[in-house]
Amino acid sequence: MENVTIIGIDLAKRIFQLHGARADGSVAFKRRVSRSQLLPLLAKQPRAIVAMEACATAYDWGRKIAELGHDVRLIPPAYVKPFVKRQSEADRKTIRWIVFPPNDAADAEAIAEAASRPTMRFVALKTQEQQARAMLLRTRDLLVRQRTQLINALRGHLAEHGAIVPKGRVHLKRLIEVIGDEASELPAMVREIGAVYLDQITILQGKIAELDVKLRTAARNETTARMQTMPGVGPVTALAVEAFAPPMESFRRGRDFAAWLGLVPKQHSTGGKQRLGKTSKMGQRDIRRLLIVGAMSVVRASSRKGAPDGSWLQKMLGKKPRLVVAIALANRMARQLWAMLVKDENFRDPAIRAA
Repeated sequence: MENVTIIGIDLAKRIFQLHGARADGSVAFKRRVSRSQLLPLLAKQPRAIVAMEACATAYDWGRKIAELGHDVRLIPPAYVKPFVKRQSEADRKTIRWIVFPPNDAADAEAIAEAASRPTMRFVALKTQEQQARAMLLRTRDLLVRQRTQLINALRGHLAEHGAIVPKGRVHLKRLIEVIGDEASELPAMVREIGAVYLDQITILQGKIAELDVKLRTAARNETTARMQTMPGVGPVTALAVEAFAPPMESFRRGRDFAAWLGLVPKQHSTGGKQRLGKTSKMGQRDIRRLLIVGAMSVVRASSRKGAPDGSWLQKMLGKKPRLVVAIALANRMARQLWAMLVKDENFRDPAIRAA
């Protein structure tokens, strides 16, 4: 195993498949190890490139393997799939596939092959702090969705009994009044079960408020404060960029960051003819969603108060629907965030800068 330069690991719950390759691409070894055997085996191995698919457990394994001195590379699963080989009829008949299952062995070999490509794109290894902040954001998002589900379910049940309440969390007081009105025509059981809904909504609101405090505390640093100088970017969006996005220096330009988020049009170009389709949505959906929400708030405010004279936003609002303008503005916001973080500058309003 001294001549091994790349080790591909097919991660699993208990049994991992390893594929070692030499510098010329030839197979050095194929081996299955248990969870407890993986790190001791790699500790005895000379420094090599250790490649894995970027999945939920890959970051923890990547940090532990990097501490052993190896060069860890995480590959998006979609980029590994083209390198997976089908087994030939001769391979299926050989006894070695009893020891090395075809799927796991083929996946490990494909990971090693993909890692050897000079133009392959890799996923940055996240720190424990980044993963903790990602858990904070996604937990808050989960509780907000659960609260919305409970409110909508309660509205639907009350509507069946003729009690119509407008949509939105702002009308929660109206729901409380309807449930608490003993003089209404609602059956007693409906009011009792409705009280269960209200109790759960109250619990969720308390938990969301606690997470909001933690979120604002986590967002108190120089990087997130700089991002929040941009209109439409708040603590949640700033913390999401810091938690989910790789270092901005890994992108050559702002458009690459916008493309990584999925905010650029799909390319259907051929023969020198440029054909752009709809927004790709092929990227980091958490940041993309937050940027679009923030851009929509800026568009709504500009529609009410008016955009600066001669600005890009004013011209776009004059000829495009608001949602289309919001998507385009989110694209611009992503590019501007890249420039702000790379150059260590706060947001500068283009209209003021032009003046």
